[in-house]
Amino acid sequence: MLYIIPEPQQMKAEEGAFTLRFDQKIVIDASCGTEAYGYAQILQEELRACMGYGLAITRGRSRKAAVTLAVSSERKEEEYSLEVAAEGIRITGGGKRGLLYGVQTLRQIVRQTGACVPCMSIHDFPDIANRGFYHDVTRGRIPTLSYLKKLADHLAFYKINQMQLYIEHSYLFEDLSEMWRDDTPLAAEDILELDVYCKKLNIELIPNISCFGHLYKLLRTKSYEHLCEMPDPRKAPFGFVDRMLHHTIDVTNEESFELIKKMIEEFMPLFTSEHFNIGADETFDLGKGKSRAKAEQVGVKRLYIDHVRQLCEFVVKMGKTPMFWGDIICDFPEVIKELPAQTICLNWGYEKEQSDESTRKLAEAGARQYNCPGVSGWNQFVNRLDVAYENIKRMCTYARQYHTEGVLTTDWGDYGHINHPDLGIPGRIYGAAFSWNGKIPDFEEMNRRISQVEFGDRSGELVSIMAEISCRQVIDWRQAVGYLEQSEAALSKEELAKVLEGLCGAEEALSRLEDIADRLRKMMPQLPVQTRELLHACLVAIKGVELLQQIGLWIGAKEAPGRMAGAVDGVSLAAELEEWFLFYKEVWRRTSRESELYRVQNVIFRFADLLRG
Repeated sequence: MLYIIPEPQQMKAEEGAFTLRFDQKIVIDASCGTEAYGYAQILQEELRACMGYGLAITRGRSRKAAVTLAVSSERKEEEYSLEVAAEGIRITGGGKRGLLYGVQTLRQIVRQTGACVPCMSIHDFPDIANRGFYHDVTRGRIPTLSYLKKLADHLAFYKINQMQLYIEHSYLFEDLSEMWRDDTPLAAEDILELDVYCKKLNIELIPNISCFGHLYKLLRTKSYEHLCEMPDPRKAPFGFVDRMLHHTIDVTNEESFELIKKMIEEFMPLFTSEHFNIGADETFDLGKGKSRAKAEQVGVKRLYIDHVRQLCEFVVKMGKTPMFWGDIICDFPEVIKELPAQTICLNWGYEKEQSDESTRKLAEAGARQYNCPGVSGWNQFVNRLDVAYENIKRMCTYARQYHTEGVLTTDWGDYGHINHPDLGIPGRIYGAAFSWNGKIPDFEEMNRRISQVEFGDRSGELVSIMAEISCRQVIDWRQAVGYLEQSEAALSKEELAKVLEGLCGAEEALSRLEDIADRLRKMMPQLPVQTRELLHACLVAIKGVELLQQIGLWIGAKEAPGRMAGAVDGVSLAAELEEWFLFYKEVWRRTSRESELYRVQNVIFRFADLLRG
């Protein structure tokens, strides 16, 4: 079976096949711009990887033409056709984007067929104009530049045309060294180089910095703690939960806006994007601290919308289209009309059973909006692919139903971004596929297609096996961290009771996890070399999940000794944790800078010390 992701809108199989021979050429038609040479090179490298030889590239005409690249103004920009006939292969795009997408489709075909390409006719175009991916590079992992380029390559392969990086403190802002001094931040040259790289792949790299809530490190500096809504933010020790819940800027202090404006002015020129995302989500503390008196006069809603409007108006003045997260304004969507008309509301929702309520409310209010689902990898070692699939499917369906302008699939890093970013690849592909074409395969079929196209797994089983991992746990990373942080917000008594109740299944979970690991190890000989590296990361993650279950059993014996049968050898488990973490660090450093690896380490070593206690 031949799979193409995203599935083309129209595809017809024909009789026969065309054979790609080593002495043939890729021909760039005169209708193409200079960027077509880069696309031809991408195809050339793919052919070399799949067949052992690439084809020479030329422009104009050639009697040895095997693949011809052309552009036609009769098609829309992202539309393309791909014809495989006995005489050769022809890709015609409506513009440079369509041409690249046709090349990406041929790459996927050749991966599965090799040199003998079956005859076919494809006519393809996207349902939704803006298809983006959003990656957290703040709360744990800051990827290396080489990994970010690899990410851009991957997004372009599946016809994604926008990318955003979530930044709070992880950019090297001038005059804010207090904020990033203990981190390994991205620098201006990293952004500039990535922006150029993305542009060659027809990906718009959209700038994003937090400008309202989620300013944890900025508002804990000695220089700027006075701008925090709540008093004395520096007094509290670091906590993963505390970082998520607090640190909203005091909007009643004029200095706050001046500081944010200065950050925007420094960051914005690094990007060629037409957009700028100001964040503005989860402003939990607004009206509870320094702005309380003002909130009592005008209301918290007024404080919120006035600050968002001020930021959006500034972004418009700078010549860009503002974006902001829509979780707060969904409670009073009528005020969307107070924002500049250009403003785009990013409507997020990550539940497996996500409803259409927020999409509908914003549409009825007349908002420009993107729907923003998630890959469900935060707070755990391996993504919840069952949740990601259902969530992304629903949000893409609502995007069509309510005619949103885009879909932005998100990958957040709450609680230290412990999951290897490539374990989110299936979720990324769900977002790309479901935003392009409304014909959505069922869960197992979609995973079979990804296994074959992305991972070269002819059995089609790899992604389904990966999907089992996170379902086989009774305690996850968020709950373990919550237990250490010992606060009601981190882990309530009710939730702890549920965890303890569920620990009766921990032994079975451990057995199932070991079985999954064995199945993955047995698959290795059938997988290409590049997939085996991901498999190693997956096996290390499975071991992390197993250790969490054992920690859960230890917590159960400690918190409910009368109910929990069996004992955990704390000293042995502590040593096993520390030995495992050595491998975890090795895998982390393949894709990421040191960034906040030390915070993950602190959690692991605190448990090791408690286990020895």
